[in-house]
Amino acid sequence: MDKPYSAIIIDDEAPAREGLQNLLKEFPETFSIIATAQNGTEAQEQIERLNPDIIFLDIEMPGCTGFDLLGRLKTIPMVVFCTAYDQYSLEAFETNSIDYLVKPVKLERIEKTVEKLKSFEKSMSSDQILKVLKAISNQKEVNKMTSITVRKNDKLIFIKLEAIAYFEADNNYTTIYSDTGAYLSTESISGLEQKLPDNFLRVHRSMIINKDHVNDIQKYFNSRYIITLRDKKKTSITTGRSYNEIIKEWISV
Repeated sequence: MDKPYSAIIIDDEAPAREGLQNLLKEFPETFSIIATAQNGTEAQEQIERLNPDIIFLDIEMPGCTGFDLLGRLKTIPMVVFCTAYDQYSLEAFETNSIDYLVKPVKLERIEKTVEKLKSFEKSMSSDQILKVLKAISNQKEVNKMTSITVRKNDKLIFIKLEAIAYFEADNNYTTIYSDTGAYLSTESISGLEQKLPDNFLRVHRSMIINKDHVNDIQKYFNSRYIITLRDKKKTSITTGRSYNEIIKEWISV
C-alpha cells in the first residue's frame, strides 16, 4: 500500500465517533481520517464530495440507517460496519471488501481489520454490496442492542442496557440512570426510542423505562399510572396520558 486509505467515520453518537477516531489514529500507515459525519445526509454529501477509499459506518442511525445511506450512493466505497448488536447476520460480512466491528470497538479488533485490508484485491461492485445489505436487513429480527456509549470526563464508558433502569430527557440530551450511576448522553430521547430493544418502553414524553426493572404499577388519576422501579432509589414515574394505550397493551400481556 503506497499511502493510507482515506476514511470517513459515520455515527450519530459523538463519543462513538471520537472513540473510533482515536483507535484508528493508532494505525497512521493504514488510515487517514478525512472527515466524520453524524447522520446519513451529512455522510452522503461528504462521500460524494471527498470520494473516500473506505467508510466506517454505524448501522442503526435515526432517520437514515447505514443501509439507507448506501442505497442512496452512486458509488459505494469499501465498508466497515460498526454495530452495537451482538449479531447482525455477521456471516454476511465475511467477504474481502466488507468487515464489521461490534461496539464497544477494541484496538485488537481494528488490528484484524488492518490485516484484512492487506489481502484486498478488488472491491465488490455496488450491486453485490446491496445484495449483502438486503440479506442483512432480512435478518434484523435476530439483532439485539446490548450497550450504549457515553462520555464522562475524559473517559468513554460503555453501559450495558441490562443495567439501565430508565432514561430521562434533559433538554436536547438524555440522562441515563443505571446500576452504576447517572450518565449524560448526547442522544435525544426520541433517537434512543428508535434504537432501543423491546424491553424498553416510552411511558412519558421525557421518560423511557426498562420493563425488566419495574417493581410494580399502580393506577393514578386521569387514566395515568405510577410505575415504581427496582433501582436503589425505588424511583416512581408518573406516566403521560398520551402513552396510556401503549402501557395498557403492555400490562395486559
